[in-house]
Amino acid sequence: MARKIIIDTDPGQDDAVAILLALTSPEVEVLGITAVAGNVPLELTAKNARIVCELAGRPDVKVFAGCDRPLRHALVTAEHVHGKTGLDGPRLADPVMPLQPEHAVDFIIDTLRAEPTGTVTLCPLGPLTNIATAFEKAPDIVGKVQEIVLMGGAYFQVGNITPAAEFNIYVDPEAADIVFKSGRPITVMPLDVTHKALTTAPRVQAFRDLGSKAGTMVAEWTDFFERFDKEKYGSAGAPLHDPCVIAYLIRPDLFQGHHVNVEIETQSDLTRGMTVADWWGVTDRAKNAMFMGDLDADGFFALLVERIGRL
Repeated sequence: MARKIIIDTDPGQDDAVAILLALTSPEVEVLGITAVAGNVPLELTAKNARIVCELAGRPDVKVFAGCDRPLRHALVTAEHVHGKTGLDGPRLADPVMPLQPEHAVDFIIDTLRAEPTGTVTLCPLGPLTNIATAFEKAPDIVGKVQEIVLMGGAYFQVGNITPAAEFNIYVDPEAADIVFKSGRPITVMPLDVTHKALTTAPRVQAFRDLGSKAGTMVAEWTDFFERFDKEKYGSAGAPLHDPCVIAYLIRPDLFQGHHVNVEIETQSDLTRGMTVADWWGVTDRAKNAMFMGDLDADGFFALLVERIGRL
């Protein structure tokens, strides 16, 4: 039976690939896509999510706009990585499909209330503002969540937007703190894993070789955003962060991690947004997250190419 998911996202080229993976995979049923401000402002993330749905031939998927700023602080964006539109690279037509009138937070609340307890998995690919706002507004829904599988944080890789913090958590640490303290099962795809999912030249070529519009689009997206990361990290390609979340739901065997305590730093100027993961079990703090540390990169890219090849 397909696993019901809500994708909460701030597309971003890698978010776009994650959405394509979800929409081509019968193992998951996308109940809706909720946009949040993050990589680029909300107006663009809500637009980009619809562009990707149309690319997947799925204009029936409902897309909702959510929070346009973090809970406590000014929005920090990442145009330096993703370009002005968030999906820079190939030229893209504006979407035809409508944005839903309901606020994303209300959609999350209404969906969790309507579905049987323990049947909906939340898949945040960006800052956790929408999820935390829903939990704060409707505490009754928290216990109904099956699992939260998110991309964010880091331990051994530390930070990519500050020396200590990964971008998604840094943008809204207060929201992340609420989510990590929610008591729901959490699986984290941190930089420790995503930095092993590198878009090497042969892997990008495999998308291009599909000869389809979607395959070409994925190749051109990765061509665009990997320039920044290759220069920054001196690596053979860029990390394809967000598809790790969806790949885990389809093929959990591709990933390995530890069940640990993760706390979010919200106070320090120096380490704000840091995910403090007790990897070595040196505290008595309760374990609250499966924190991934490794993946089978070849298996991951084979899955992506096979699924995107279905379009």
